[in-house]
Amino acid sequence: MLLTGFEPFDGAASNASWDAVLRLARDWDADDEGARLEVACLPVAFGAVRKRLAALVAEHAPAVVVATGVAPGSSAVRIERVALNLADARIPDNDGDQPVDAEVVPGAPLARLATLPVKAALAACRDLRLPVMESLSAGTYVCNATFVHALDVAPDARVGFVHVPREADLDLATTASALREIVRATLGHAGADLHVVGGSIA
Repeated sequence: MLLTGFEPFDGAASNASWDAVLRLARDWDADDEGARLEVACLPVAFGAVRKRLAALVAEHAPAVVVATGVAPGSSAVRIERVALNLADARIPDNDGDQPVDAEVVPGAPLARLATLPVKAALAACRDLRLPVMESLSAGTYVCNATFVHALDVAPDARVGFVHVPREADLDLATTASALREIVRATLGHAGADLHVVGGSIA
């Protein structure tokens, strides 16, 4: 399986998504978990992230792809359910690109759903009382674009995106534990996702 985080952006010295991925990879035992874990740090750049993802998928042929990014202001890990074909950047990316009202993949559907079992992963995390929630929007910045591209370049894999808090809002050990359970649930859940209530009124 492939697990990714992002490089720092917007003047930050680090990115909690990549730090958490490294923390998980450090303790991952492929024999115990029943799967080899490949990790990679992605560029925070609309124009470069698809090429990097496509190369990683071609190299590793993963059955599961989980991309992660940081969500400032959040205190819980968020499993994203919906990828929007919309790029509308509040700030420039690391290459200085700032798309407005653009399609991530021209001509593609407006929205696509994660193909990993979001509700099963959420249930596994809640069983361990980890601070994890479902989210219905990954935003319109590079995180969301990465989600769209991952679904596009890895059509045969179970694909999802997870937003993590900054380290100041949730310690890395807890974040890495949540990522581990999301990955484990995905690896261990075959077929359709859990058919349980997960929507919201507003």
